[in-house]
Amino acid sequence: MDAGEVGQIAALVAAGAFLMLVLVLARPIWRLGNTVDAATRAINDINDRTAPLLANMNVTVENVNTALGQVHTSLDGVNIQLAKIDTMTGHAQNVTANIANLSTVVSAAAANPLVKVAAFGYGVRKAAAARRHAEEERDVRAVLKQQRRASRRDRRAGSAEG
Repeated sequence: MDAGEVGQIAALVAAGAFLMLVLVLARPIWRLGNTVDAATRAINDINDRTAPLLANMNVTVENVNTALGQVHTSLDGVNIQLAKIDTMTGHAQNVTANIANLSTVVSAAAANPLVKVAAFGYGVRKAAAARRHAEEERDVRAVLKQQRRASRRDRRAGSAEG
């Protein structure tokens, strides 16, 4: 056996080993290729299904943004109305204060003459009562005086007869 033959045998053994290696690795590589194909199909399927979902989500987000814009507009309108109500409330408060002041002025202006009228009426009643009392007293004195005179006359007449 010569060195050239040993080299050829070694090359044949190496080639056989390489062939065995390729055959042993071919099946897992083939399965790996099928797995990659299945993963690619799954990704494509997910992509096909998510595209409409994302489109629907975009429409939903646009609708929500539109609704939020309307709510913002409504809130702006409400805030404007509240500002107007605050102004009206302030004016009503001023009017109430003015009416209270006017009421105080009218009360003071009307009360003073009313007190004077009441005092005048009281004075008139007192004067009328005093006058009535004086007339009654004068009438009673006159009656008593007449009775005394009559009594004296009767006594004088009774003494002159007797």
